[in-house]
Amino acid sequence: MTTPMPVELEEPGVEEVIEPDRPWLVIVWNDPINLMSYVTFVFQKLFGYSREKATKLMLDVHHKGRAIVSSGTRERAELDVFRLHEHGLWATMEQSD
Repeated sequence: MTTPMPVELEEPGVEEVIEPDRPWLVIVWNDPINLMSYVTFVFQKLFGYSREKATKLMLDVHHKGRAIVSSGTRERAELDVFRLHEHGLWATMEQSD
């Protein structure tokens, strides 16, 4: 009869730091071209926002110069920016802090 030999196990490395995935923000900027009613319409059409929410975001764009209209994965943000550009709105994306 043999006795089991002890097995040495390596501990996982602690030097690996995993950062949480921060969402990407889609920002619509104010422009002198599009009518406020059109911007409200686009927000409703693309994002399914109620008239009230779309109007609030449009007013943020108008008065503050910008509004965050969506957030999520990088791929989703890229798609949202593309769709906003197709509708003639000035939009960019950035990763949240």
